[in-house]
Amino acid sequence: MKAPYAKKWQKEADKLRKVVLDCDLTEEIKWGKPCFTYLKKNVVIVIPLKDACALSFFKGALLNDPKHILQRIGEHTQAGRWIKFTSLKAITGMQSILRNYIYEAIEVEESGKKVTLKKVSEYAVPEELQARLDAAPELRAAFEALTPGRRKSYIFHVSGAKQVKTRVARAERCVLMILSGRGFNERTD
Repeated sequence: MKAPYAKKWQKEADKLRKVVLDCDLTEEIKWGKPCFTYLKKNVVIVIPLKDACALSFFKGALLNDPKHILQRIGEHTQAGRWIKFTSLKAITGMQSILRNYIYEAIEVEESGKKVTLKKVSEYAVPEELQARLDAAPELRAAFEALTPGRRKSYIFHVSGAKQVKTRVARAERCVLMILSGRGFNERTD
């Protein structure tokens, strides 16, 4: 199902697709979006958002950014970077710059470079969650059995609260989900 705002950015998405296709990448649909690959490796993806249309580089952190146009996608994003657009005119004015970034992203793929990702053990477990883990060996075992991404989802969720009482409440709400082996963001179906 397409996001309701995908239509709003259709012209911008089409223009970005054309720019990327001119760089000889293979287009596939992944996550319901046009994703462009090189030797079966994801390079860039076009993403319509609520407030803009973005060209997102999977290994954007490894790109030189002389124009300072690449943005972190979120505060915890390590590898990806994107450039957001709100008009066809902005895309048209940056076509040659975008091609340079895309060609560099292809070179990064050819070189085999990888983004060195922070390990889960490098993130501090919030005190409120750590207290729960220390108090219940079965909860600690279940937490340690989770995939690194699932452990990070709980660390980020609990530590994202500004107030202690909110962090305590979040840690409490996470207990059953951790015991069930789910990540914080996973739905039960």
